[in-house]
Amino acid sequence: MGDDAGCEGAVALDVKDSALPAKKDEDCCFSLPFFQKLIAEILGTYFLIFAGCTSVTVNLNNDKVVTLPGISIIWGLAVMVLVYSVGHISGAHFNPAVTIAFATCKRFPWKQVPAYVVVQVLGSTLASGTIRLLFTGDQNHFVGTSPAGTNVQAFVIEFIITFYLMFVVSGVATDNRAIGELAGLAVGATVLLNVLFAGAITGASMNPARSLGPAIVWHHYNAIWLYIVAPILGAISGAWIYNTIRFTNKPLREITRSGSFLKSARRCPSN
Repeated sequence: MGDDAGCEGAVALDVKDSALPAKKDEDCCFSLPFFQKLIAEILGTYFLIFAGCTSVTVNLNNDKVVTLPGISIIWGLAVMVLVYSVGHISGAHFNPAVTIAFATCKRFPWKQVPAYVVVQVLGSTLASGTIRLLFTGDQNHFVGTSPAGTNVQAFVIEFIITFYLMFVVSGVATDNRAIGELAGLAVGATVLLNVLFAGAITGASMNPARSLGPAIVWHHYNAIWLYIVAPILGAISGAWIYNTIRFTNKPLREITRSGSFLKSARRCPSN
């Protein structure tokens, strides 16, 4: 969900390649590569929302058979497989908060942000519409997000879990010292964890598109502002805090050589 220096904004599975400057034709909002990115974003967001929200619907219609842990696993696995499948094409944002956060850190071009946000919300809306068409009558349940407690409580929780998500994304996907191949696993696990402990309180949105799609389809806009503002602020804060602690560009092997444990190990005589 973000690259090291270019306009990909990807969960860069190959961090070395992501450090290369983007080609000029890819910067153009009317170029074929850019439209390919948009197609990947809309498909990825569609499948993410369809899988996650369908699990919620099935759980409501079948006596909680999926359970909250099951729903958490589905969201996490969906994010993971989509990052690995289209992360190298569009960056696998699927989330306006992530896109905006990367843009504020100059890791994604601002001129591409509106198009990304539009297709992300469109993908979520189409997925929500599909679910509503498939589950009708007594099976028709709102699968969006609503606070279980107060708006203040929900706002703080959404801010924290999105901060945590973006902090992890920034660490595993934009830092040359991280193991880029594990980015999808780390991000998916973070989503799983967040949904597991916050899902019953706020729905664990972390994503304005995830909340907006069902809200548009079901015309259910209760506290929708909360699910737009809190994730965006949380993502921006998470990205900037990680950038603050990214104090060196040295490779990992050089950093570990200066570690106190390794220093003491070298001083010990070998047997």
